[in-house]
Amino acid sequence: MPALVAGPLIIGANGRDFKPNRNRTGTLAMRGYSRPMHRLFVAIRPPAPVRSALLSLAGGVEGARWQDDEQLHLTLRFIGDVDRHRANDIADLLGGIRFTPFDVRIEGVGSFDRRGVVDTLWAGVQPREALAQLHRKVDRACARAGLPPEGRAYLPHVTLARFGRGGALVDAFLAVHAGLAGPSFRVDGFTLFESRLGHDGARYEAVADYRADGGSVSPAT
Repeated sequence: MPALVAGPLIIGANGRDFKPNRNRTGTLAMRGYSRPMHRLFVAIRPPAPVRSALLSLAGGVEGARWQDDEQLHLTLRFIGDVDRHRANDIADLLGGIRFTPFDVRIEGVGSFDRRGVVDTLWAGVQPREALAQLHRKVDRACARAGLPPEGRAYLPHVTLARFGRGGALVDAFLAVHAGLAGPSFRVDGFTLFESRLGHDGARYEAVADYRADGGSVSPAT
């Protein structure tokens, strides 16, 4: 069983320091347990130096809602809204994933659009194959919990900014940062997060933290 947490995400120097807290039944100790649904996703937190480099890119694009430090992550699988029972099944099944740690790096920038209107700026992550393999393992675990497989192609990235319905002119930003290259960092675990919408946008809380060997991360000090 992975380390389970209650309360807000606590960021440490390595980007993956949390306060584990398992309740008496061994189920997810999420705040707001009385709520019927939980909006979940699985992601990797880049270490602090990488996040700092990404935060330095903010600015110069009208209408952009730039991500703050707590929002920066590399998504492995978006799960969406699930009830508490399924959330616990997902957490247990993710604990069965094993993989060999690997190194990745930030490289290049890009954008997503919806119906021809840009709605997201992102930084790319290379190499992709090891991340794609881990994504497939996470996807299979979610499928065993009763979720449909993710239908869209997986593109590893870290979201930098989002835009409203009006979109944005991002060509200049993409041209300036086309050669973006960040330091490499080790992927030796991943985290199940819960997303909560507030007045200042989405805030993320760590639900369970997983190591490559299936163990749990020690409590933050």
